[in-house]
Amino acid sequence: MSSPKAEVRQQAANRSQEAKASDKPARKKSKVKRAILIILALVAAYALFDLYGPRSARMRSFDPNEVARLETAMWKSYYSRERLKLYNQLTELLRTQYNLPFVRSNAVAYQASRAAFVFKDGHNREEYEKALPYLVSFYRSIRKVSDIPFDVDRAARLELEWWIIHRERQNHAPGDLDQALADLPAELYNAPAEKLMEHARLRAEAMTIRDKKAEQGGVTDADWARIDELLHQSWQSLYKAVND
Repeated sequence: MSSPKAEVRQQAANRSQEAKASDKPARKKSKVKRAILIILALVAAYALFDLYGPRSARMRSFDPNEVARLETAMWKSYYSRERLKLYNQLTELLRTQYNLPFVRSNAVAYQASRAAFVFKDGHNREEYEKALPYLVSFYRSIRKVSDIPFDVDRAARLELEWWIIHRERQNHAPGDLDQALADLPAELYNAPAEKLMEHARLRAEAMTIRDKKAEQGGVTDADWARIDELLHQSWQSLYKAVND
């Protein structure tokens, strides 16, 4: 038989082993928690740098063919009310043409897509102007990375103005839409509007085809191919005009 002292020592050893065994899950849980906190801190730091870190875009170095391709796709999404698809196309445009990083491109695309659908649901100028704060936010983000200074509020208002003229084209002279479409890039690129009229005319022609075909019953694949062709010509014209 073991002595009382030996039994006491054994009991103490057993308790120690039990304490160590029960301590292991707690230590493991603590390590997992620390790892999660570190990962969250890194993600937060990345998001903050993405949103607010220095970034620049050479505004005149856009790819006209890629912009045209994306604009055709965005028109299709807008008119079929495919909000998510339009949003994704906008993020792609912002990343590839304005050098915006992932998180920032998504935040800015939200402002642009929100503006588009607020306007789409409007019925008069007062309702259309509810899109203006989103356009101001959008252009403010573009101005932060642009290597060309421009007036954010003026750019936003020029954007909204051509939207309105396009929507209410029956109330405007034929050349009004062309002029409005030239005035916006004139502000963004600090260029004379007269120099950008070919870009504007071709873009307006693409819009007119889309509108008339929709009124006549639907836009066919052949119509979209012609629209895409005109938009390619339009953005190529703008590229040449601002890089002369």
